[in-house]
Amino acid sequence: MSTEVRIYRSLDETPPDFGPCALTVGNFDGVHAGHRELLSRVVRAAREHGWRAAAMTFHPHPARVIAPGRAPLVMTTPEQRAQIMEACGIEEVLVLPFTEETALWTPEYFVRHVLVEKLQARTICVGEDFRFGHKHEGNTFLLQSLGLECGFTTEFIPPVRLRGGRVSSSRVRALVQGGRVAAARRLLCGPFALEGTVVSGHGIGKKETVPTLNLDPAFEVLPNNGVYVTRTTDLASGQRWQSVTNVGTRPTFSGDALTVETYLLGKLDSAPEHIRVEFLARIRAERKFSSPEALKTRIFGDVQSAQRLFRTLDSRVLPDSSRVII
Repeated sequence: MSTEVRIYRSLDETPPDFGPCALTVGNFDGVHAGHRELLSRVVRAAREHGWRAAAMTFHPHPARVIAPGRAPLVMTTPEQRAQIMEACGIEEVLVLPFTEETALWTPEYFVRHVLVEKLQARTICVGEDFRFGHKHEGNTFLLQSLGLECGFTTEFIPPVRLRGGRVSSSRVRALVQGGRVAAARRLLCGPFALEGTVVSGHGIGKKETVPTLNLDPAFEVLPNNGVYVTRTTDLASGQRWQSVTNVGTRPTFSGDALTVETYLLGKLDSAPEHIRVEFLARIRAERKFSSPEALKTRIFGDVQSAQRLFRTLDSRVLPDSSRVII
């Protein structure tokens, strides 16, 4: 069975052969270990019955429409979520635009018209705390009852717990923003990463310290300011490097704008235009040095720390994020 994902950005785009499918529904920000359990159950059910394995996610996050002041910052784009879902075996992803009109759908309308009529769901797998429809009036009990009426089965998955707590997007987000990227990696089943276009820097690094690739820092979620062991991939060629990345304001040079600067530990044949930077561990906090020379010396010390870490990691501990996680 092919697992090449098909992505649809509205209900109108979904084709007649979207189903029959096994389906899961949620925001899936980060696609962490709890989400992966849902996805694996969907893939298993689809393969058992010869259905398609499908997932529905939303853009923007529903809270952006319903309660903007309480909306969480988002770690992953819909495209990144779909990429990870594809690696998990999902064949189809509907990115449903969440609008004020969508927010008014009753639970019954959402299930009957969207999940059953449009997507032809035969089994629906969601978390035990799943809520849906206008004002979150729908719950798992109602979903199960509608399933009996409409001819689909339901499966409710309890929360996944790791390292003493429930795995959730908010927990992962807090770890990343606190700089605890190694802990976040365990919950995500792979490293937290940033993807984007390489932008021009100030040229200071090339002249004064070391040359870097600079990402536009316009991401909603960033690791806390500091120096990190990272792995960088050219998204066009697939070439990959061990690397060291600084997130911060370059205080040694009296900077005030936030930057994400990556120093590659290897040969660079040609400058990549689009890269993925995966954060594996934090080396230290960002600090101001007395001179560019002192900073350069510390950077080479950071490189040695990164190289020691890479020697201790293997493919089981450090999975290939192009296959399993952004």
